[in-house]
Amino acid sequence: MNKLVNVLVASVAGFAAGILVAPKSGKETRADLKVKSDEAKAKAEAKKAQLTKAAKEGAASFKKGAAQVEKEARGMAKSAADSGRVVRDEAGRLAEEAKTRSERVTNDTKRTLGHADHSVKQNVK
Repeated sequence: MNKLVNVLVASVAGFAAGILVAPKSGKETRADLKVKSDEAKAKAEAKKAQLTKAAKEGAASFKKGAAQVEKEARGMAKSAADSGRVVRDEAGRLAEEAKTRSERVTNDTKRTLGHADHSVKQNVK
C-alpha cells in the first residue's frame, strides 16, 4: 500500500512540475489539469472498485472456510462423543462380565474348599 501512495505522490509531483515549466497559456493549462484530474479520478475509482471486489471475495472466502472448519469441528466432536459412548458401554459390559466371572470363581472356590474340608475330615477319622 505504501508503494502505491509513493507512486501517486511522485506522479502528482512530476505532473505539477511539468505544468509549471510548460509553455502554455493559463486556459490551456487549466484544461490539461482538468483532463489529468479526471483521468486520475477514474483510475482511483477503478482501483477502489478493484479493492472493494477483492475485499468482498476475501470475506466470502473466509466465511466459507470458517463454515467448513465449523462443520468439520462439529463432526469431529460428534464422532468423539459417539466413541466415548461406545467405550463407556463396552466398559460397562466388561465390568458386568468380570463380576459374573468373579462370582463364578468364588463359588467354585467355596465348593472346592467344602470338598477338601469334607475329604480332610473323613481321612482324619
